[in-house]
Amino acid sequence: MNQGKYVFAQLAEFLPQRVFDGIVKKYDGDKYVRHFSCWNQLLCMLFGQLTNRDSLRDLIIALEAHSKKLYHLGLGKSVTRSNLAKANQGRNSMIFEEFAYHLISIARNKRANEDFAIKGKVYAFDSSTIDLCLSVFWWAKFRKTKGGIKLHTLFDITTQIPTFIHITPAAVNDMKAMDHLIYEEGAYYVFDRGYVDFSRLYTITQRKAFFVIRAKSSLKYRRIYSGKVDKSTGVLCDQKGLLTGFYTAKDYPEKLRRVKYYDQESDRTFVFLTNNMEITASQVALLYKNRWQVELFFKWIKQHLKIKSFWGTSENAVRIQVYSAIIAYCLVAIVAEELKSDRSTYEILQVIGISLLDKTPVNELLKNIDYKDVKELNCNQLSLSLF
Repeated sequence: MNQGKYVFAQLAEFLPQRVFDGIVKKYDGDKYVRHFSCWNQLLCMLFGQLTNRDSLRDLIIALEAHSKKLYHLGLGKSVTRSNLAKANQGRNSMIFEEFAYHLISIARNKRANEDFAIKGKVYAFDSSTIDLCLSVFWWAKFRKTKGGIKLHTLFDITTQIPTFIHITPAAVNDMKAMDHLIYEEGAYYVFDRGYVDFSRLYTITQRKAFFVIRAKSSLKYRRIYSGKVDKSTGVLCDQKGLLTGFYTAKDYPEKLRRVKYYDQESDRTFVFLTNNMEITASQVALLYKNRWQVELFFKWIKQHLKIKSFWGTSENAVRIQVYSAIIAYCLVAIVAEELKSDRSTYEILQVIGISLLDKTPVNELLKNIDYKDVKELNCNQLSLSLF
């Protein structure tokens, strides 16, 4: 089936092109286009992401060096710097956004598992700021002399797939991004203390979902009941009570659970708040501990997919590049599941990145490689000291 096909062309077969074409038609993406279609644009962006190109010029130089292979790679015959720059500048970024969410849905379904210690869906929500030059990215004003954007991300801890991406200027407060979330009944949402807003947290309770959040030191709280704890597990106290602040008590009028936890490795004490009264105090700490996985995702996507240096200056071009990175991330995850590979996303990306122009079948490529020298941080070994 894949005999004689380039690795990149084999990977492109995992993308549902008919779905993408339907989205393109919805937004008239190929209207008046004769040669360089939206599909060609997508594949060019993915090639740049997977080969870790630093700039648009860098990407075009790499493609020109293999100009005779472009047709067989699916990139078309009209790949030029001006064509790609104009496409990123003018074509609707919603095409890439909708396709990214379609791939997210596929990847989550394929990677669904029940191996996590706590049953149910578990999400971590956080943001990451990407600094930009204000004189070039004038629309992303952050400070007087500095620009930037924020990636607000809801990360599915059980599948290791981002489920929601919200891009804003860096000056936007993190808590405002919570208003764009759709909470699922019975799911767990984990936040850092920068998201302590009790009116918004009460919305989660009203949606019959659960949250775990790190409390601020200024918390005003009255204990009503204390449960028994085993301090050898690190749990110092497990309380149920009410907020006593004038405004916070109005914002969150129901009982809250307060868990105090000591992390021996970092020699630090943490205080968590949750509206779940059933799980153990140790499980509350475990949920917050896994919040760090969204930070690992930010680190991974900045280091191994190119969203730190952008290939266009307009907001539309930046959005296209961000969603192209998400598409590349989901594509690697889908390939791993389809080929039954037990390798990490990072390992697969490392191998694919240097093999896109080989003609080895992808399943053999991932099966025959020696991974002993490839290291990646194991999420399961993270301690609370990383907070």
